[in-house]
Amino acid sequence: MEDFDCDVLIAGGGPTGVTLAVLLARRGVKVIVAEKEADIYPLPRAAHIDHECMRILQEAGAADEVMAGSRRASRYDFRNAKGEVLLRFEGAEQIAAGGWPAANMIHQPSVEAALRRSLAACANAKLQSRCELLSFVDEGDGVAAQIDTPEGKRTIRARYLVGADGARSPVREASGIAFEDLNFEEPWLVVDVLVDDYARLPSENLQICDPERPTTCVLMGEGRHRWEFMIKPGETAEQVSDDVFIEKLLEPWNVKGAVRMERKAVYTFRARIASQWRKGRVLLAGDAAHQTPPFAGQGMCSGLRDSANLAWKLAAVVNGETNDALLDSYQPERAPHLRATIDMAIMMGKMVCTTSKWGAFLRDIKFKLARALGKLPDGPPEYPTLSTGVILAGSAGAGRYFPQVVADDGRRMDDQIGSDHCIVSRDDMANAELAPFAEPLRAWLDRHAAEAVLIRPDRYVFGTGDVDQLRDAWHVATGLRST
Repeated sequence: MEDFDCDVLIAGGGPTGVTLAVLLARRGVKVIVAEKEADIYPLPRAAHIDHECMRILQEAGAADEVMAGSRRASRYDFRNAKGEVLLRFEGAEQIAAGGWPAANMIHQPSVEAALRRSLAACANAKLQSRCELLSFVDEGDGVAAQIDTPEGKRTIRARYLVGADGARSPVREASGIAFEDLNFEEPWLVVDVLVDDYARLPSENLQICDPERPTTCVLMGEGRHRWEFMIKPGETAEQVSDDVFIEKLLEPWNVKGAVRMERKAVYTFRARIASQWRKGRVLLAGDAAHQTPPFAGQGMCSGLRDSANLAWKLAAVVNGETNDALLDSYQPERAPHLRATIDMAIMMGKMVCTTSKWGAFLRDIKFKLARALGKLPDGPPEYPTLSTGVILAGSAGAGRYFPQVVADDGRRMDDQIGSDHCIVSRDDMANAELAPFAEPLRAWLDRHAAEAVLIRPDRYVFGTGDVDQLRDAWHVATGLRST
């Protein structure tokens, strides 16, 4: 197949697709994003971005703008019907390993707008709105995709196609890829409001574990707030979406006159994961590959992590630096992380969604006892390290997330070391670009008894050892050369 229109065609112009497009374009890859809608969906959806995903947005050139419109909750509480704290996570406003505040409440349309501005600045990337992918054929050396555009149907030829086209992904469906159901399905009513008086709203994120009506109350981006109400058996979507019904649900919160409704929607929270994330020259990312309940705030974050993992590998293949066997590491690396994320969200969801009074009583006793004994976690459980894929197995720290050091003057390490993989050794600490970060970097090497560390482009540790050993091992694992 000759005369490619682009290196990578991405179906879907949401956060996952556009982030992937920016990361690829900044690595010299020619990208087209085909988005069937005319513009960004204007109402809120995702509410949270964690520190690791802010770091991904930093690489994409959108982090500062997103941070300017985000908010941070003082804590995340799980409370029972009496208002008693069952579980509490604190420290959301503190700088975490990604070099940004641990938890950031956002307005998704604003995040998407910032990402699209970054994409528009890339000369080799193009977002084509009102363009819907109709069908495609994997021809072995590329993909021929039929696209419906405002000017009529056309064929786009690309080396690779990425389906970032949502939970109902036409790319996944056309590829014959099945979803594994992880057995969580609950219908909820989501109510988003504009805030006129913050003084009358909670300053923390809340999960109200009330068997009469499990409820979520969380901050959003600047000027907004959200409630989510579990729908009871026998209630219909039409019934719970009625403004009078919603007004009654909000009565206990005493916010009448302090907020104005912006959006109401009924969602079924599900947990599912695709059986294949790569099939030949077709790959899946974001909701097309997996869906997680919202209780851990990781839905959009998971898609951004897909983008960070896939971008450097796809760019290396497209740019002729290695063969496409590198892409086979994408799902084995990401799927265990996704399963851990989904397991955590389901655990939280089952805690919240208990509708049996007796079950809620037993749950409360269990958590009160664990709290009194100091056996409850003070934060969400850590995600698993990479145990397979592109890592130097057996070396200290391999597969762990490498922290981004922030200097006293506010400079972030990634802005100095660039977006490629890099080796940081003890001998590098005197270099001008690393000197402001030397003390924490040296401490990390000390903890792992290492002379040097090779950090992957997605900021996971490939491995530790001496510099020459790391260069050779990286080349064997990826086919890529290290300077």
